[in-house]
Amino acid sequence: MIVGVPREIYPKERRVALVPAVIPNLKKAGMDVYIEAGAGLQAGYPDKDYEEKGAKIVSGRAELFRAADIIVQFLVYGANDKTGNADLSLFHKGQALVGFMRPLGSAKTMEEIAACGVTSFAVELMPRTTRAQSMDALSSMATICGYKAVLVAAGTLPRMFPMLTTAAGTIAPARVLIIGAGVAGLQAIATARRLGAVASAYDMRPASKEQVQSLGGRFVELAIEAKDAQDARGYGKAQDESFYAKQRELLGNVIAESDVVITAAVIPGKKSPVLVTREMVARMAPGSVIVDLAAERGGNCELTVPDEITVNEGGVTIIGEYNLAGTVPYHASQMFARNVTAFLLHLVKDSKLQLNLQDEITRETLVTRDGEVVNARVREFFGLPALQTAPASGGD
Repeated sequence: MIVGVPREIYPKERRVALVPAVIPNLKKAGMDVYIEAGAGLQAGYPDKDYEEKGAKIVSGRAELFRAADIIVQFLVYGANDKTGNADLSLFHKGQALVGFMRPLGSAKTMEEIAACGVTSFAVELMPRTTRAQSMDALSSMATICGYKAVLVAAGTLPRMFPMLTTAAGTIAPARVLIIGAGVAGLQAIATARRLGAVASAYDMRPASKEQVQSLGGRFVELAIEAKDAQDARGYGKAQDESFYAKQRELLGNVIAESDVVITAAVIPGKKSPVLVTREMVARMAPGSVIVDLAAERGGNCELTVPDEITVNEGGVTIIGEYNLAGTVPYHASQMFARNVTAFLLHLVKDSKLQLNLQDEITRETLVTRDGEVVNARVREFFGLPALQTAPASGGD
C-alpha cells in the first residue's frame, strides 16, 4: 500500500499533508510513503528529513499519482477551487483520496471527482465523537485560525493589547469581542487573554457560556433565544432572518465598544450569517479591527471582501483572509498529519483499504466510490436521489 503526498498547488499554500515524524507509524502498518520532491519545504520539512524517516522522494507529480494507492492532500479539488482541477487527469480508478474537499460546495465538483473512479474521503465530515477526536482535522485548523486571528488583529490595531502601568501613565487594555465560541472562537479567547486583552464572547448556543468563562472570558448574554441552536455534530444551526435581525440590534452596542471583533460564526454548507452590518462598523472607533473567520462563506461582516484586507471610510480595518491556518504551515502540517495518520490507520488493515460502512467514521467521511457520490449527507444537501443501501463492509 503506497501513500502519496503531492505538493500543494493552491496559490500561496505552504502546508504539506504529512510530516516526517508520522512516517514510521505508517510504515509499521504496512504503508510506504512517497513524497513529491519539495512538497514539505515551505512548511519547514526538507526532503532529507522525509528520507531519513523512510519515505521515498518522487521527482514528478504524474509519477507520484501513478504509483500511489492513496493520495493524501491538504486541499483536494473542491477545497482547491483555483487550480485543483489540474489533478483530475492524474487520478486513476480504484485510487483513494483523503483531504479537505469542501463536499457541500459544489455538486458538479463532487461528481467530477466521482467520475475519476476514486474512493474519496472528506476530512471535514469527520464526526465529532470521542473515537474520532484524534482524526478531527477541522478542529485542528480551527485552533490555528483562532490563534492567528488574534495575532493578526494585534499587529494591525494601533494600540497595545495589555494594560500597562508606566511612568507616562496607565494604558488601558484592548477590548476584544469574539462572535462564535466554537473551536476557533475559544482559541481566540485564550490567545487574547494571554496577550493581556479583555476578552468577551457571544454565541447563540447557551452551552458555550461555561466554556467561555472557563477561559477567563466574559460571556455576552442577549435577550434573545435561538431555537434548536446546534446540530448533532455540535455546530450552530441556521436561524430565520427575524432572529438575526434581533441579534444584530442587540449586538450593536457591544461591537461599538470593542477595539477588535473576531467573527467565527460558520454554518456548514451554508452562507455565513451577517452579524456585523455596515452601520455597526460605522459606530466603531477609527483604527478598530475586524477579523472575519467566516469570510470564505461570504463573511459575518457585511463589509468583508473575501481573501482581502480593506479599510472603510471610518478607518476600521476588515480582514477577510481565510487561509489563516496556512500562514502557520509548520504546526498546521504537523497537526493535520497526525489527524490523517490516525484516519489512515483506521481505514487500512492488512495493507488493504477496508470500507466498513457500519462504522460511523468511515461512512460519514466517504464521499465518492465506484463512480458515484455516495455520501448520504452530501446527496441530501444537493437534492440528489438517495442511493440504494450499500454493502455493510468490504475492501478495495
